[in-house]
Amino acid sequence: MAENEVFLTLAGLRKLETDLAYLREIKRKEVSTTSEGILHSGGLLASLEQRIRNLEYLRRHAKLIDARKMATDQVRVGHRVKLQDLATGENVEFLIVGSVEADPAQNRISHRSPVAQAILGCKVGEVVDIEVPAGRVVYKILSIDVGYAR
Repeated sequence: MAENEVFLTLAGLRKLETDLAYLREIKRKEVSTTSEGILHSGGLLASLEQRIRNLEYLRRHAKLIDARKMATDQVRVGHRVKLQDLATGENVEFLIVGSVEADPAQNRISHRSPVAQAILGCKVGEVVDIEVPAGRVVYKILSIDVGYAR
């Protein structure tokens, strides 16, 4: 994987493009017509332009991931993976996405996270021992699904 690649699902790409269009077409006008003074407006404008440049960079380097088109023989970015914690017996499920779309509260983990790094390339039935910030966890891979983010 190239260091500057930005993995995005189709939904993530659409959101990025919607945000970029909003910032360019609406927010720029709002900031330029603000009545809060030149210095404050200048700071807002600079901040807005930086955000636009960041989104443009992400868009230029975006690599669309469509798990629907990938085999589920091994874990890849874009797959939904069901794991069993062998210490507790608890099942967890993660969608592996690019860093931009990661949201651990929604079980959407970055492909660069310790768990994703440990399971990428693994197959159903494999057991992985993972060092995570809270300690060590041992997971068994129960299933790999195309479950892409909508």
